Amino acid sequence: MTARPFSLCVYCGARDGALPDYADAARRVGEAVGRRGWQLVYGGGNVGLMGQVADATLKSGGRVVGVIPRTLMEREVGHRGLHEMHVVETMHERKQMMAQRADAFLALPGGLGTMEELFEVWTWRYLGYHDQPIGLLNVRGYWEPLRSFIASTVAQGFVSPAQLELVVSGEDPEALLDQLQQQALRATAPDDFSRI
Repeated sequence: MTARPFSLCVYCGARDGALPDYADAARRVGEAVGRRGWQLVYGGGNVGLMGQVADATLKSGGRVVGVIPRTLMEREVGHRGLHEMHVVETMHERKQMMAQRADAFLALPGGLGTMEELFEVWTWRYLGYHDQPIGLLNVRGYWEPLRSFIASTVAQGFVSPAQLELVVSGEDPEALLDQLQQQALRATAPDDFSRI
């Protein structure tokens, strides 16, 4: 019997962003996922950074699972070349299924949807629904304003330092993936996304 591959859930933009570094980083993450024999779980789109990370994973021999709501299938130009494509009815179903299929989470640069997914999975971890690691790929300092804001919420007494420490950040995709995998191997609490 073959062991299940390590499964990385990636949140990222449905656009390429202003800097070519963002698309390059998405491709580097996809290439690393494929080279490592991992599985990518993502939002199912074929455009922007979503398409870049999926295509790079596929080209590098990795398995790709997409999860997309029916209403976004056309808007995000759902990817037609994945190993699995799940078309669901709601955004909540999408995020829940992606989380259920993941051993770790990684946010690349992206917009409001990426940030919403990041904050939700971060909140779920803090509330004890899972204990999988969460990472930010800080391409060209993209996440620095957000990290500064979150640090200010700690200073103002709304977020604890322990909550802040639940998310790791790095600039090098390979090193960050290594860190997430090591943390995932130490995760022991049972995950229960049925309660969200």
